[in-house]
Amino acid sequence: MKEIFKKNNEALSTISGSLPKPKWLAETGKLWGKWKLSGKKLQQAKIKALRLTVKDQTNSGLSIITDGEQTRQHFVTTFIENLSGVDFKNKKVVRIRDRYDALVPVVTKKITRKKNIFVNDAKILRKLTDKPIKISIPGPMTMVDTLYDDFYYSREKLAWRFAEVLNEEARLLEKAGVDIIQFDEPAFNVFFDEVRKWGIKTLERAARGLKCKTAVHICYGYGIKANIDWKKGLGKRWLQYKHVFPLLAKSKINQVSLECINSKVPMSLISLLKNKEILVGSIDVATNKVESATQVYNNLKKALKYTSIKNLYSCSNCGLITLPRKVALAKMKSLSKGTDLLNKRNI
Repeated sequence: MKEIFKKNNEALSTISGSLPKPKWLAETGKLWGKWKLSGKKLQQAKIKALRLTVKDQTNSGLSIITDGEQTRQHFVTTFIENLSGVDFKNKKVVRIRDRYDALVPVVTKKITRKKNIFVNDAKILRKLTDKPIKISIPGPMTMVDTLYDDFYYSREKLAWRFAEVLNEEARLLEKAGVDIIQFDEPAFNVFFDEVRKWGIKTLERAARGLKCKTAVHICYGYGIKANIDWKKGLGKRWLQYKHVFPLLAKSKINQVSLECINSKVPMSLISLLKNKEILVGSIDVATNKVESATQVYNNLKKALKYTSIKNLYSCSNCGLITLPRKVALAKMKSLSKGTDLLNKRNI
């Protein structure tokens, strides 16, 4: 396994995935923001945005740099767009995460990977920074839950096929110099029986053979109304992680990224992830209110009751795509400063 340059007595900071796109690139404040350009101009603008997001993260002081998902319209569907066997013209409505309805593409024949998807982005990202880099790709179960299946007629069979094509892409991302490959699996927080029966296995299949670090991100969703309303009905203590963490603790995945700050997730659930590296959500993506460095520090300090500084990373609860750019920049700076504060006081 490739090691990140991390001292045993320090925490590192990063974001979970997406960042707001520039207004000149796409519609802002939404998940499926439409591109404002097309053709060659769009491709050039995406690269410009990628350079900008690396600069923003670096200036904010983050330890691990991501692509901010600047070249994607959506964290799941952009990957699927580059696969054969999926019809994007005749979409159908499905219930996503058992939470909200969405018009999604339809699987009509065997899934195959037509070309490299994020590999070129990873190569550019690698050239833009000397810091460790992370690329996020959707996990098999979450991909299944964002489609209408009219071919496999089995969520499990479709997930196994997605795991195979994800692994093809992941191996090339690793060769491009990616230090951490993260699989986004918010569906793990909903379909517990499926996680137990085949979710962990398909996740491990997607990560098979990788020597870089592997991570899985499981949260309570973006800061959109459907997710906020759903969380209001979860009660005083959010215990969804207790169904998944013991299974992940036995898995081959190296890191687990979770939602913490401003949530009702008991921090003690981290103790279920023995020997795993923990990316502790310390930035709330459901509010424009910017956390202070002290608030980030206090959140990380609580996490240290249940894991070691050696295994601790600071992170955002989820992607920041729906936030205004100025807010996202301020939150990243607070994340970095709060993590630095923890490291200084932990010496």
